[in-house]
This record gives sequence, C-alpha cells and structure tokens, in this order.
Amino acid sequence: MSYFKCPGAEARSSEQNPLSIAQVIVPRSRDIGGFEVRRVLPAREQRMVGPFVFFDQMGLGHFEAGQGLDVRPHPHIGLATVTYLYSGQIMHRDSLGSRQLIRPGAVNWMTAGRGIVHSERTPEKLRQGNSDLFGLQAWVALPVDQEESDPDFSHHPEESLPLIEDGGASVRVLAGSLYGQNSPVPVRTETIYADLTLEPGASVPIDSPHEERALYLAAGTVSIDGQSYASGQLLVLAPGAALTLRAETASRVALLGGEPLDGPRHLWWNFVSSRKERIDQAKADWQDGRFDRVVDDPEWIPLPDH
Repeated sequence: MSYFKCPGAEARSSEQNPLSIAQVIVPRSRDIGGFEVRRVLPAREQRMVGPFVFFDQMGLGHFEAGQGLDVRPHPHIGLATVTYLYSGQIMHRDSLGSRQLIRPGAVNWMTAGRGIVHSERTPEKLRQGNSDLFGLQAWVALPVDQEESDPDFSHHPEESLPLIEDGGASVRVLAGSLYGQNSPVPVRTETIYADLTLEPGASVPIDSPHEERALYLAAGTVSIDGQSYASGQLLVLAPGAALTLRAETASRVALLGGEPLDGPRHLWWNFVSSRKERIDQAKADWQDGRFDRVVDDPEWIPLPDH
C-alpha cells in the first residue's frame, strides 16, 4: 500500500484536465562570478504560481578556497523569502539580529512585511577549502492586508519537517500540507512547497486541492503521461490535474503552488507590493538610509538606477 495518499484524489481524477501540463518554462540563466543562477519566476509566460512570485535555482556552483557567495545586505518589503539548499551552506544575517547557518534540508523563512534587510554569505569555515552550493530561493507574496506586518524570521531544521518515503521516492513537506502531513513552517496564505527525491523508476502521485501548482525539475529526467522532461524546466500544471510523476533517472523535483493571490503584485528589484507607490516609497527609504541595518554586516547593495 502506498504512503502517498491524496485526500479526495479519486473524486478529482475523473474530472482532471486530459492535458496535465499547461505550460513548460525554461528559465533564464545568468552567471554571477562563476556561479550560475537560473531565474524561473517571474517569466514572460507565467508571472507567478499561487503565492510564489519569484523562484531561482542557485548553482550547482563550485567555489575555490578563499571564495564563496557574497550577497551583501539588501532590503525587502511585502514578501517572505524562502531558502532551501540541496548542498552547501549559507550564513543568513538580518536587521532583526538573526544570525542563522542554513544547511541542506532546512527551511529558512524570512517575512519582510513592512521592511527587513538581510545578507547571504558562504560561512568563513567553508572558505578555507573548496565548496559547492546548490539550492532554491523563492519569494512568497504576502496577502494585501498583511503586506505591512512586522518583519519576522523563522528557521526550521531538516529533522523538524515531515518526510514521507515509499518505493524509492521521498517527499519532504516544506510548507503547507501534503499526503496527510503538515509542515510546521508558518504561512500567511494557502501554500504548498515540497522537495521530491526519486530513484530511477520510482513514482509519486501529484494531486492537491490547490488551483495553481508547478513542478520544477532541479536534477534528473522524469516522465508525465509518457512524455519525458529534463532538468532545468518548470512544468506548470493544469488546474485540477491529477498525475503520476515517474523518474527515468535519479531526480530532484520541487512542487510549489497554492491558492491564487488576492490581486496583482508589482515587483521591482527586491520589493513586492500591491501598490506601486509603496515600492516608490521603499526605493526612497533605502536610498536615504531609513531601513534598519544588519548590525554585524556593515556593507550594503546600492539602489539600482533602473
């Protein structure tokens, strides 16, 4: 008997769209000093999936001794940043005074609300030798009535997150509920986020009541409805689609989505808001030094000129 049970799947399967995949998106890649970043969302074809308005794959990147990731302090408003690593480590610091080492399998959830500043760097200990970094970073937009909430920081180690394993497939529930398991990560709106690891030949059913869902193929090759898909693609699922994801090779897949946002969002640099004038205010606040600073990381990224 499979442990991957989706409540109500039998009822929905008879109503599913015969085309499980509504859109295939190939992210844009850019190199930042020998470290590749793939921008998945927003894309021209798909601006957001549920509350996810931004989604990046970081790496796989390799750093020689003495080198590392150095994202200097920068501001955010109106969103929560979500960092999840497959390999490597990142030291997170923020203007609340948080100092947290992020390891693979943990969820780092930072709620910006009315404003927060943070930095992300390779820990000094790792810089003593060669190191790798591979992971995902997402932004989840806050509901309109919570965009100006107080900033908050929440870290959840790997062992605190539900893990379902069966037949060569494992699913770690990062946020929301899946297969009857609930993540302890606090969310402000209906959200689903999960890390799927599949051995060759393993399969897992993908079904949930959420209207907007997508699968990001971080590694390996999978098949859906007899069609193969290689890594580095975002598969936007048709509303109501229930499907089986099968691994042709060892694969790592992220499931993301949730309920649609309560209206459109404006995105500029690191700011997200339902109101354009609020983003203009955030620009001026950063330019004029009105954001709180990261106490033990005195550098900062200047406001872009475009």
